Amino acid sequence: MAGIVGVHGIGKYNYYVNAGHSAAGAAEAMRAKWDRYLHAACGGGQPRTYFSEVAYFSHLLHEGPPGSAREAAAVAEARERVLAGWARNLGLGEHLTGALKSFTGWLLDKLDGRSAAFAELFAPEVATYLTDQGKRREAQRAVAEVIRRNRPKVVIAHSLGSVVAYETFWANPDLRADLLITLGSPLGMRNVVFERLLPAPINGRGRRPEGVGRWVNIADKDDIAAIPPDLGGSFTGIDVEELVNLDWIDFHTAEKYLGCPAIHPHLRPFLA
Repeated sequence: MAGIVGVHGIGKYNYYVNAGHSAAGAAEAMRAKWDRYLHAACGGGQPRTYFSEVAYFSHLLHEGPPGSAREAAAVAEARERVLAGWARNLGLGEHLTGALKSFTGWLLDKLDGRSAAFAELFAPEVATYLTDQGKRREAQRAVAEVIRRNRPKVVIAHSLGSVVAYETFWANPDLRADLLITLGSPLGMRNVVFERLLPAPINGRGRRPEGVGRWVNIADKDDIAAIPPDLGGSFTGIDVEELVNLDWIDFHTAEKYLGCPAIHPHLRPFLA
């Protein structure tokens, strides 16, 4: 076992449903898949175990039964603001006027199918994590428990999971990892994620969590979640930035990121 913990990204609630509403079952199903994906990047051959565990939190961000009309309106507005901020990062909606709801509806109609499908996953989960402080703490607690239990040398965090992992390390000073690898990370996304991070960036810059020895960031140059793809302009303490070209259609999945050749050199010292 290589002593790696994974932290998943958006759109993983289906694992929870398929596992009979078991977070442990969802985590194990994802761990088995992530092992297969990473095996492709590490030269193939005899299958082996790379991940000790994948920290699963998607069920904690999922909306429960409908609350009051006021609560529903607040959730909808948070989603729309995330979607509008994301659109500005894509160069759309710079001259936003009128109601957010009207704008975001227009935006989803305008986007191509892959981008619209991504936006419909990205906006609600990111909005819930950043605006519902109770759920935010629960997600961080779930990730912290997995890291604390496994004491990994490496943490690999994908998509929204990179935000949860970053904040979890800061919120739990006892946590340690020799290497943090972020994949397709939206940590630097202005008007959506960056300004809302805890702890808040100082003088426009975040920094590597103190419990992390090295930080490697890998992003597809066309990944619409990783805007900007390089985090060095927003964070101090990033040791390596790898900009890759995964797939113009499959631009954000864990499968593509974990299977890309760029990840293997950083893991090699931990795979002996």
